Amino acid sequence: MWALTLDVGLAVVLVLAVVLLYIFYYADADLVLLYKDRFGKRPESLQGDVVWITGASSGIGEYTAYHFARAGCRLVLSARRKDELDRVKGNCLKIGCNLQDNDILVLVLDSMDCAAHQDAVNQVLSHFKQIDILVNNAGKSQRSPWIDVELMVDRELFEINVFGPVSLTQLVLPSMIQRKKGHIVAISSIAGKLAIPHSRSYNGSKAAIQAYYECLRSEMKENNINVTVVCPGPVFSNLFKFAATGKYHQMLGREMSKTEKRMTTDKCAQYIVSATVNQLYEAWVSQHPWLVLLYFQQYFPDFTRWLLLKFGTTYLMKMREGN
Repeated sequence: MWALTLDVGLAVVLVLAVVLLYIFYYADADLVLLYKDRFGKRPESLQGDVVWITGASSGIGEYTAYHFARAGCRLVLSARRKDELDRVKGNCLKIGCNLQDNDILVLVLDSMDCAAHQDAVNQVLSHFKQIDILVNNAGKSQRSPWIDVELMVDRELFEINVFGPVSLTQLVLPSMIQRKKGHIVAISSIAGKLAIPHSRSYNGSKAAIQAYYECLRSEMKENNINVTVVCPGPVFSNLFKFAATGKYHQMLGREMSKTEKRMTTDKCAQYIVSATVNQLYEAWVSQHPWLVLLYFQQYFPDFTRWLLLKFGTTYLMKMREGN
C-alpha cells in the first residue's frame, strides 16, 4: 500500500516537473508574472484610475498607454515631443473604454528638467485631483566599450534614467500618502541585474533604479503605496536610434532589424500592465536565453558570472542584438 502511494506520488511530481519545464521553455516572462497575467486581476479593475506615463510618445511607453486606455484608465501622457503625444492620445481615445478627450492629459515634460517637475505635478493634480499610478518609463540606452566612455555620458544617463524618475516620484508621493493610495512603477531592465557588456552607463543607471525603488518600497508599505520594478529584455522599439555612445551628445542612430529576436512592444506593455494591476514587487519580461540567465543570476550568482565570462563579450553582444 505504501509502495503504491509512493509510486503515485513520484508520478505526480514527475508530471508536474515536466509540465513546469514545458511552460518555462516557452516562457517570455518570469513564472509568477505569467501566472498572474493568465489567472490574476484583470486590467479592467483599474478603470477610472489616473495613470501617469513618462516616455509615452513611443516604444514601451506608447503601448503601455494603449493597454491602460483599453482598461478604461484616465491618462497623463508625458514626453518631450508634443506632436507624438497628441498622436498617442488620439489612438487611446479610439481604443479606450469610454474615454473622453478630457480623460487624457498631454503634458510635455523633459525627464532631465527636474526644476519643471513640481509644476507638472501641480498641473496633473489640478486636472484630475489625484494620481493613482505613476509609470516611470522615460529613459535612454547606451552602447560603447567600458574604456571608451566619457564620464559626461555616465552623468547624462544617470540624469535621465535615475534622477529624473526619482525627482518626479518624490514630488508625486505626498498626494499619494495623503490619500493612502498609490502605485509607483519603475521600468528598469535586465541590464540592471546582469553584467551586459558595452553598456556601463546604462547598466549602472538601471542597477541604481533597482536600489532606489527597493528602498522606496520598504518605506511606503505603511502608506498603502505599492512599488513595482519591471525588467524588460530585448524589445522592438526606437531605443537604438536615440541611444548614447561613448561620446557625450553623440547618438547611436541605428534602427532595429525585423529579423532580430526581440519581444514585440505590445506584448511587453501587456506584461507591464499585468505586473501593475497584480501589484508584483518585481517582474522580468524577456525571452530566452536572457530569462534563464536571470533565474541563474537570482539563485546561482557566482555560476552566472562564470557563465557570462565563458560566453565572452562577442557572443553576449550577438545575444543582446537578437542574433
